Amino acid sequence: MPLSSDYKTRLYPNLPAIIDHFGTPFHVYDEKGIRETGARLKDAFAGIDEFREYYAVKALPNPAILGIMQDMGFGFDCSSATELMMSRELGAKGSDIMFTSNNTSKEEFKLAAADGGCILNLDDITLIDKLEEMPELICFRYNPGARRSGNDIIGNPVESKYGVSHDQIVDAYRKARDRGAKKFGIHTMLASNELYHGYMVQTAEMLLELIDELHQALGITIDFINIGGGLGIPYTPDAAPLDLEAMGRGITSLFQRFKQQNGYAPALYMESGRFMTGPHGALVVKAINRKEIYRTYIGVDACMTALMRPAMYGAYHHIEVLGKEDGKAAEVVDVVGSLCENNDKFAIQRTLPAIDNNDVLIIHDTGAHGQAMGFNYNGKLRPKEVLLKADNSVALIRREETAADYFATLNFEADSLKLS
Repeated sequence: MPLSSDYKTRLYPNLPAIIDHFGTPFHVYDEKGIRETGARLKDAFAGIDEFREYYAVKALPNPAILGIMQDMGFGFDCSSATELMMSRELGAKGSDIMFTSNNTSKEEFKLAAADGGCILNLDDITLIDKLEEMPELICFRYNPGARRSGNDIIGNPVESKYGVSHDQIVDAYRKARDRGAKKFGIHTMLASNELYHGYMVQTAEMLLELIDELHQALGITIDFINIGGGLGIPYTPDAAPLDLEAMGRGITSLFQRFKQQNGYAPALYMESGRFMTGPHGALVVKAINRKEIYRTYIGVDACMTALMRPAMYGAYHHIEVLGKEDGKAAEVVDVVGSLCENNDKFAIQRTLPAIDNNDVLIIHDTGAHGQAMGFNYNGKLRPKEVLLKADNSVALIRREETAADYFATLNFEADSLKLS
């Protein structure tokens, strides 16, 4: 959907000055909007005794953004060694980090255990025997298989490479307990960009039922459930947003009932990434070329290396032309970059106002899985990131890549191996 009217009111009149200072292209993020979404999330689950968001670092791995999350009391959801390193640079440790990876290496396990540790969330029952030492608190990622459906982005759970199967889950906790684990959590992640709040309520219900089964089978108490991320945002102008408040009421009711029946309730964790930052980012580009062949192509000064979702998923990202937001939609165009790939398109057959060279285009909802999914094919360099701060200043939070960055990995000491 279009950026919020509040964000546009603060951003659009200032874009000429921002562009004059920083140049295009750039991703620009809205601190005020991020904080407001965080407050909504906490308010929605205020009726649960213990709730915590673990921001999905993969969505927007920038220390300036992670610092905002930390200031709101959120932890970090990490799935790689470098995400762990970035989180720890901010001082996060122990229960501030959930580390969920799959096909995890020994080196990653060692890093996860170092510097105050983390909440280790195992993706596979075989990983239990690969741990040098069983932590006191252990969590497993649960894959319900045919018991639940996924959605278009994340796919069918039966076909998913993630998680411990239903048939393995009791044995997983038994093995962890027998190796010395004393505290337990459970995690799942079944949907991506899900806009139906009831799906997430059903996920919480599934995990609450499962921890009751685990208690009956093993006598263990599960300290928290993590319903994962996947909360969606409405990318298209006509899509209805996720009803977060209804989701909060539904899950809170489940927790209250569980507490009445069992005398306690687990903590509730989640790891929203897209929902927290997606709507609060935009990719600002300039039109640099107009090509008229079988279609009209508007070439801009960024390409899919800065935002690959449209090419990868056929995803829609709303586009506005600065100064022509209320103008008449005058032509049907493809908005394209300069990559040597025909799917290097931000919009296909999109009706937009007439666009001239040097017009500024604002590509919406790039605050998650935009810069983070960038790449360097064709030697293309990723753009800078800036933050529109709550005090109405604009700060550079990541410089653009340079040719020196691109060639840096070709600067190394000679090394070879002579084979017999």
